[in-house]
Amino acid sequence: MKAGIPAFIAGILGGIGVLLFLIAFGTDYWLLATETCGIFEPENKTLHTPEDVVLREVRKEILTFHHEGFFWRCWFYGEDYEETIWNFWFTSQAHPKYCMHGYLFPMPIALGPFLHPSHDATAVYRGFWTAFIVLAVTASLAGGFLLVCGVPFFNARFYKVGGGFLITSGGLFFLLIFLFVMWKEFAADLQKYILLERSEKCMDDVPVNVYYGWSFMFAAAGIPLVLLSGLLFYLVGRSILPAVE
Repeated sequence: MKAGIPAFIAGILGGIGVLLFLIAFGTDYWLLATETCGIFEPENKTLHTPEDVVLREVRKEILTFHHEGFFWRCWFYGEDYEETIWNFWFTSQAHPKYCMHGYLFPMPIALGPFLHPSHDATAVYRGFWTAFIVLAVTASLAGGFLLVCGVPFFNARFYKVGGGFLITSGGLFFLLIFLFVMWKEFAADLQKYILLERSEKCMDDVPVNVYYGWSFMFAAAGIPLVLLSGLLFYLVGRSILPAVE
């Protein structure tokens, strides 16, 4: 019974951590950005209208909010909104909101038959990010499944293998967080990336403000919980293994 209390604590920590990972994976708020380039169509194409002068007059009044994740790339407009990340909160967003598939986020989006010139060498960072987040979520779910099967019976092998999966998941999420920070802070031209093909119609001095989003914060908060949970389960498995044998 000595192993029961550590296993219970590890289960609580691991459950919260895996839940945070799933929220981070399933929500599209890793990268947040605001800009005042002007309104554009839901198809994400540059406006070609005779009202360009009018648009230039209202660009400073209408903010465009962008948020991106693994599944979707979305944007909405906030007239008379103050520029704050709280406008990205789920219940605070203006409507309507437009979205396009972004399964390979943060790879550049290919619009039309050819890649946009924003497709640059920093894609290697974003490619590893995509691979790591899929592997990390898979490892966390596999570890959770093994532990659900092993905890009721104090199965030492399930404890050790499940703990190993959780440690692997936490390590992968740490790597993808690191790559995301490197990509955002040093590797990517985020103004070009956010404005994408509208960059030819936007003025050079259009400010683009980029923030870390809620999904990023959930993932970062889950890393120490999952790592500690995996380590505890692994140690519990080692401690009860002689008794089982």
